[in-house]
Amino acid sequence: MSESDIRAIYHQGEDAVVELVTLLIKRIERLEEHLGKDSRNSSKPPSSDGFGKRTKSLRGKSKRKSGGQKGHPGSTLEWRETVDAVVLHPVTQCQGCGASLTEVAVLEYELRQVHELPSLSLQVIEHQAEVKYCEHCQTLNRGKFPSDVTNVVQYGSNLKGLMVYLMEAQLLPFERTRELLKDLLGCQVSEGTLCNTRTTCAQQLEPIEAQIKDAIEQAAVGHFDETGLRVNSKLWWLHVACTSGLTYYFVHAKRGTAAMDEMDILPNFTGTSIHDGWKSYARYGCTHSLCNAHHLRELRFIVERYKQPWAEEMISLLLDIKAEVERAKAEHLSVLDARQVEAFEQRYRQVLADGFKHNPMPTVDENAPKKRGKQKQSTPKNLLDRLRKHQAAVLAFMYDFQVPFDNNQAERDIRMMKLKQKISGCFRSLAGAQQFCRIRGYISTLRKQDIPVLDALKSIFADNPVRPVLQPGQ
Repeated sequence: MSESDIRAIYHQGEDAVVELVTLLIKRIERLEEHLGKDSRNSSKPPSSDGFGKRTKSLRGKSKRKSGGQKGHPGSTLEWRETVDAVVLHPVTQCQGCGASLTEVAVLEYELRQVHELPSLSLQVIEHQAEVKYCEHCQTLNRGKFPSDVTNVVQYGSNLKGLMVYLMEAQLLPFERTRELLKDLLGCQVSEGTLCNTRTTCAQQLEPIEAQIKDAIEQAAVGHFDETGLRVNSKLWWLHVACTSGLTYYFVHAKRGTAAMDEMDILPNFTGTSIHDGWKSYARYGCTHSLCNAHHLRELRFIVERYKQPWAEEMISLLLDIKAEVERAKAEHLSVLDARQVEAFEQRYRQVLADGFKHNPMPTVDENAPKKRGKQKQSTPKNLLDRLRKHQAAVLAFMYDFQVPFDNNQAERDIRMMKLKQKISGCFRSLAGAQQFCRIRGYISTLRKQDIPVLDALKSIFADNPVRPVLQPGQ
């Protein structure tokens, strides 16, 4: 807006000036609100924080000292009774007089052990299948090769498993995977070989992925989340459905209901779904639980930006309930005492009442032209409305001890997928993104169940894939 525009408004009279100032104040408030948000007090990712130092945390200060705690088993190298090789360091000459000690008997040995990596190189194994002629019936008989030996010259299942491990478990791009294999093993692998190996792995995992998906659908508690994913330079969406022991990823062009229906878990899910409150989740008839880590961040923003005490009280209340639930679990209780629940509910309602006093409904000018849609509200008022409307979902972790306090399980499962995107930029094709998600879901499931990942990936190419535990409650 130029100076001449401002002067023109000034000459229109007091009402025009007041309207302009009001508009500018609202704009400044929106900008200040936007600038005041970071990963600590909103859902913005940590990567958006820049280089600013974060000095506050929602996590309470621990009484423990840094480092290993008393009783921790540790991971110090241990002395081994059996070794793979012995290197002798003889004494052939006296250090005092120079006399020869070659024929002198050894009094004792001083021992030291070094845990070392053997020299790495590819081992070429030649398979020879016998061919024999039966003189009785004139039949030519041939020996059978192992099921994973299919070509005259090929890479073995161990090396193929390592390729997939480097690309999908350690998130190395094709070129860096090729460099590592060349430097360590002297193995010249083409990008096409890596791509074909990943494709084969994904195809072999299709039935296992279907079983993981079915098990999550039948689980008592499921975590759900979604995040943006770049596919062929376009914005797609990565959806995750998971439990404490299972992970399933799904790529779709949409974020909302269309994708969730096609993912085909929530339409049939009857347990408790934990999510961040994205409106598309509300369409499904299961029991809902809202992520309180999101609420804590939003409440922290209201404390910092609006200085409203009710938000600090709500943070304390949610953390108090969480601590009480953890105490009850430690005592092997399955529910809180009914009087405790009633007291917490009363305290919850009182905090909301205090919040509404600070954030009354905005006044409506009856003479102003009516606008379509809902009336715009402040950020604190929107949060208060949500906390009141969805009290049962906010406090679900208090009513049912199977339900966790937050949706961190889904956020952790998504985090490594975002790291893949940061490393490689984007997926060049939808097929590549889908293959990565299938393999990564398998890897995530293995790690949750403490199953060695590299050995499991090797087993896929040996036609005997390791299968994770698939109980619905896992």
